[in-house]
Order: sequence, then C-alpha cells, then structure tokens
Amino acid sequence: MRQDDEDRKPSGWRGSREGWLEAAKAAFLESGIEAVKIQPLANHLNLSRTSFYWFFKDRAAILDALLEDWDQTNTGALVAACDAYAETIAEAVLNVIGVFLDESRFQPRLDFAIRGWAHQSDAVMARVAAADERRLAAIRAMFERFGYGAEDADVRARTVYLVQIGYISMQVRESVATRMARIPAYVKTYSGQAPTDREFARFQASLGFDPDRD
Repeated sequence: MRQDDEDRKPSGWRGSREGWLEAAKAAFLESGIEAVKIQPLANHLNLSRTSFYWFFKDRAAILDALLEDWDQTNTGALVAACDAYAETIAEAVLNVIGVFLDESRFQPRLDFAIRGWAHQSDAVMARVAAADERRLAAIRAMFERFGYGAEDADVRARTVYLVQIGYISMQVRESVATRMARIPAYVKTYSGQAPTDREFARFQASLGFDPDRD
C-alpha cells in the first residue's frame, strides 16, 4: 500500500498506544518475551508495521513500556493498599492480602512472567529488585504506622510479602473458599492480631465473596 493511500485511512487506523501495549502484554504472557516483536503484533492487530512507530521508537521502547505498566499496575496497587485507611493492623493486613486476590488491581500472571524475564536480563532483574524493595518498604511502613518497631516491622513485612510472592512463583492452585478459610490465621500470623468477624466480613464483601454461596 502506498503511503498516500495509508494517509487517507480514517482516524484511528494506526491503533492506539494502549492497543499496541495490550497486544504486547498478551503475547508476552502467552509465549514469553521473544514473542513480543513488531511484525507479529502488527499482524495480530491487523495494522501496518509502520503504525507501530507512531507510538514507540523501537522494540526496546515497547519492552520498557511493558515493564513500566507492570510496575505501575502491580507495585502501585500494593503500595496503595498499604497506604489505605484501616482502623487496626488486622484490617490493614487484610487490605494488603486483598490486592493479591483481586486481579483487576494486581495481575499475578504478569508478575510471574516479569520475574521469568528477569532471569534473562540483568536490567530487568534490577527493575524487579527495585520494585520488590519498594513493595517491602510500603508494608514495613504500614506496620510501623501501627506501632511496630523497625526490626519487627521488617520481619513481618517480609513474611507477608514472601508468602504472597511464593503463591505466585509456585503457581499455587487452590479454590477461593480454601484460601479464604486460611486468611484469618494468616492475618494473626503476620500481625499477632486476628481480624474481627466484622473486619473479615467486610473484607470478603469487598472481593465479592459470599461464604454461604461460594
């Protein structure tokens, strides 16, 4: 197709930055980082290869955008949960656990895939390490806000975070009901304080979980 023919196409024919990025993420999750290449993405979107360059300088740019999207989505959601209002430490810990159960906020498959990518790239490994430290710092600060000493807060933060990342890294498969049944004990282990019935009922409702139905 000639360039002047392309220029006469209706507005939006190049797609959008978000569309290209979502296609890249889907390819990455399905087949790994080697699948994120410009021409296959263009074919998938039914767009011309040149359309890509309206939004990204090159392949490295969209790979960097994938990392940035992951960090803003997953790390951002966790930090926001740590900063969220809570009357007790048990409620605060429930806020954090809730993030890992809500894939509209935190995407576990994406976290798992990024960590796999990190084993192939020192630069990505450094980004993952920085994100992990930011997440741990947010959880530590949450415990400190409720009066825990620095050392105690650090150990509790690591316990919370490493268990949750372990769920992701081991690709644990368990029903929501099974995991829900364990959460009050997890909260007591993490914080030394069990959630009240009211706190736990509110937590379940926030995730759309009905113990009488689910």
